[in-house]
Formats: sequence, structure tokens, C-alpha cells
Amino acid sequence: MAWPPNPDKQPNQTPQSHQPLPTVPTGQEWRLLEKTLMASIDEQRRARRWSIFFKLLTFAYVVFVIALMGRGCSPTHNSAMPLEANEPHLAVVEVNGVIASDSEANAYDINSALIEAFKNKNSKAVVLAINSPGGSPVQSDEIWQMAMELRKENPNKKLYAIIGDIGASGAYYIASSADEIWVNSSSLVGSIGVIMSGYNIEELLKKVGVQDRTITSGQYKDILSMSRPMTDEERTHVQALLDTTHQNFIEAVKEGRGKKLKNPEQNKIFTGLFWTGKQSVELGLADKIGSLHKLEKELEVKHSVSYTYVDPMKKVFDRLGIQVGKGLGQGVQLSIEERSQTKLQ
Repeated sequence: MAWPPNPDKQPNQTPQSHQPLPTVPTGQEWRLLEKTLMASIDEQRRARRWSIFFKLLTFAYVVFVIALMGRGCSPTHNSAMPLEANEPHLAVVEVNGVIASDSEANAYDINSALIEAFKNKNSKAVVLAINSPGGSPVQSDEIWQMAMELRKENPNKKLYAIIGDIGASGAYYIASSADEIWVNSSSLVGSIGVIMSGYNIEELLKKVGVQDRTITSGQYKDILSMSRPMTDEERTHVQALLDTTHQNFIEAVKEGRGKKLKNPEQNKIFTGLFWTGKQSVELGLADKIGSLHKLEKELEVKHSVSYTYVDPMKKVFDRLGIQVGKGLGQGVQLSIEERSQTKLQ
């Protein structure tokens, strides 16, 4: 107690505290705190998304390395056949798309699959499931030769060709090697011919002011040049090549189909024309209207097994693509949900 007493002090007056009263945050301060907190949450979310991305990337790398090792160690195309291959079945080899050495429908892979299909004692018959507009005459002929050879080596196992949407040109070349050809009523079948496309754009080049400066060291090296017309001698030479290839095609079809063909000259079968599946049966180009399911019933086989070669790398990347797509989809969905929640707040 202070002494002497202060005369100006009121009785019973409590001395004022020197400590400041707590201040209540204003609206701006609350917004600043909220922004700071949300920025921290967003940073954590971004870090989580990047973590998921790098995990997927690491997974892809590991799968890629494993697939390469597996591909290098695989002795055959079909080293891991499904369990159904140990039971009676139809062995199916697909011929899909353009026939070429660098496509899925190439002679090496298809022939390897045919060999495996015929070799399996449980395959009651072999089916060439064809859906192709044709392609390389060389690749088609190699498949045809292999099929004919396998038929001779396995006289008790029939080879069927079942044509889907289209079995034309080189695809029909292959189909003619089968014991029987089955089609759909609306399939496109035939086109037994050879084509070499080319254009002469000489006049177009003149109009746009482009000059051809091709240099050759052989008289006929630019025989297929688009910038000049073909001479009669050159046309005769190229036509002879096409005629020879066409004749090989005709002979293969005749050997494969035999007397099944009905009046080929009169019906213009070898002219490059094509027909519906129903018409092809009438002309002897095909044997029956039917499908793989119908063939299973006819042969009293419960199921089919695909022997078609699929690149293991393609399998890996297909599966990886699905997983990555799924992961990206989930990431986008999470991001949308987060933004929606932020707006609601």
C-alpha cells in the first residue's frame, strides 16, 4: 500500500491493469489464415500426386525390364498355353489386318502358330480365322506353302478357313490352302488379282513450279517415278511382273480348291472381282455359310484355343496403359473433387 495516500484516488477504486486486452482477429486476418492453411493443404496434395506419378513410372520401368527378360528367354511363341489346350479343342490362328512382314499378320508369326496348332495332339482341327483385305504376295505365299505342307504331314487333322468381314486378295490366297472355307453370307470374298498403284503428277508439278531433279545411274532406275510418264517398254516390263505374280496366285488357288471352282473362266473368278459370301459358295470359292461357333458344334468340340502370336511387349504395354489410364483418371477425379470442396468452403 502506497504511503502517503493519494488524495485524488477514489475510495475502493481498483487499480487498472497494464496488460493489454486480447484482440479479436478481423475479417482480413481470418482470410489470410485461411489462405495460408489452404496453400499448405494444396502443397500436400500436389506432393501426393507427384508421389503417385513416380510410383507408376517406377512400376512401368520394372515391368518393361521384366518383359524384356521374359521375351529373351522365351523359346517359342506359345510357351504358355492356356489349360484348355490340354483338352480337346479347336486351334485358332488369326489373320487380321493387312498382310505384311512388319504387321501382326506376317508369315513368320502365323506359320509358327500353325505349327504349334497342328503339333498339339488335343487340337481336333485347326482354323485360320481370316479378316483381311490382303497384302504382300510374298507373305501370303509363305503362309500358303506352310499350310499346305502341314496338311500333308497331318492328313487326319483338317484345316478350316473361316472368313469374317473380308477375305480378299492375299487373304483369300491363304484361305485357299484350307480343306474347307467357311464364310458369312455378307463376307467379301475373292479379288484374285495383283495391283501396283502409281500416279503421274508431272502437270501438277509444272503448275506449282516444282522441278524434278532426280539423278539415276541406271536407265530404268526411276521406272516408277511420279514426275514423268512411263514408256511403253517400261509398262510392258512391269505388266509382265504383275502377270507372273497373278499366275502364281491362280495356280495356288487352283491347287487348293481343285475341282470345287465352278467354271472359273466363264465366271471371271481370276479377274480381280469379289463377291459376297453367299455368292462365293455358289461359285465354289467357299464351301459353307457358317461361323466358328457352328464349327465347334459340328465337330462336337466344347471350346476353341487361340494360338495367335501376341508380342509380349504389346501385352505389357496394353496392361500398363490400362493401369496408367486408370491412375490418371483417379488423379483427375481427385483433383476435381478437391476443387469442388474448395469452392464450397
